[in-house]
Amino acid sequence: MNIDKRILPELREAYSQFPGFQLEGDLEWSRGLVSAPPVKRSEQVNMTSRKIPGAAGEMLVKIYEPARRNVDKLPAMLWIHGGGYVLGHPDMDDELCERFVQTARCVVVSVDYRLAPEHPYPAAIEDCYAGLVWMTEKAESLGIDANRVAIAGASGGGGLTAALALMARDKGGPSIIFQMPLYPMLDNRNITPSSHEITEDGAIWNRTDNLAAWNMYLGEENDASAISPYAVPSRAENLAGLPPAYTCVGQLDLFRDETIEYVTRLAQAGVDVEFHLYPGCFHLFEGLVPEAEVSQRAVQSYMDAMARALHS
Repeated sequence: MNIDKRILPELREAYSQFPGFQLEGDLEWSRGLVSAPPVKRSEQVNMTSRKIPGAAGEMLVKIYEPARRNVDKLPAMLWIHGGGYVLGHPDMDDELCERFVQTARCVVVSVDYRLAPEHPYPAAIEDCYAGLVWMTEKAESLGIDANRVAIAGASGGGGLTAALALMARDKGGPSIIFQMPLYPMLDNRNITPSSHEITEDGAIWNRTDNLAAWNMYLGEENDASAISPYAVPSRAENLAGLPPAYTCVGQLDLFRDETIEYVTRLAQAGVDVEFHLYPGCFHLFEGLVPEAEVSQRAVQSYMDAMARALHS
């Protein structure tokens, strides 16, 4: 489907210039596309890197907190970077995590989970769960209020956010008061209309990318009829008892329909959910064109939602 003419004018140039991923042809080159450009660090936020016990050895986490703290304990958020389970690193979200610290007045812990295909499921979700357990167990030394902990992530990180909410509920903790799976990667079946609409080469995340990434993440399990919801959150039969949620997605995003279906099911299960659909917007639009009005509106909306959740 040709979506060029439906893209908002302020977003078209970035879309036309994106070279497209080549996950199967050149994964390392594709990983380089999402490497973090240098960013000017905020003087209002302190960032430290630490190695913590992961699910299989040491794992890097990056911790962001206000440079000047006037309270002993702050609410906290676990951030899970995107990249379709096969790309990405916490460094690429430094600026975003700093903004969460300032807007939501919280501590942010960003986890460097293991990537597929080198480390297929369940490596990533187990690392995310280990990060959540660590930050709540170390709440005292981190200056975190363990009763006000949220989880959030975008794209593949959004899928891991949804999976982590399910896992924490089923394991009986740690306690999560809010989840923010932004335009999440939730369903390996690729059967929705939007998964068939976004097929162009050069699209920010197209059907070819999605099929390849799920194959790398799930391996032989990708064709199984019964797959754990911790791998594929859309497969969860019971969504009751999950924390309140916020999400958004562009109307021209491959993940549009699986996101809409998931938030509908959350609402039907009695979970409070806020959802925004942005017409004329493609996958990752607010990250690729941050100066656009729609991008600024989208980011401010989810920043404000996190602030409300952590300080209600």
